[in-house]
Amino acid sequence: MRSFQQKLEKFTARGVRIVAISVDPPEVTRAHSEKQGYTLTFLSDPKAEVIRRYDLLHAGGGIGGADIARPAEFLLDPSATVRWVNLSESYKVRATAEQVLKVLDDLGVGQPGK
Repeated sequence: MRSFQQKLEKFTARGVRIVAISVDPPEVTRAHSEKQGYTLTFLSDPKAEVIRRYDLLHAGGGIGGADIARPAEFLLDPSATVRWVNLSESYKVRATAEQVLKVLDDLGVGQPGK
């Protein structure tokens, strides 16, 4: 998430809103976000309803066997159509902001004339 926070202005300039979703309760998500200095949007999904809908639940994959969400990045267009997906089986492997910015370039998102 740090790389996305560091490049947040580049995403904003392209009209892209970064939203993170966590299985943690709202107070944990809020505390973590504040501690890290994140200004991007964090949503809490402690019942994993959205996480299950996108087939991202890694049951028992967290500390002490807690459920966690698999790392994933989705790019949705204004009509909520998924334009790009990056899924990972490991919580240690995630796309970086630079990788997603490259995908935006390839798709022509936020570029004049495309």
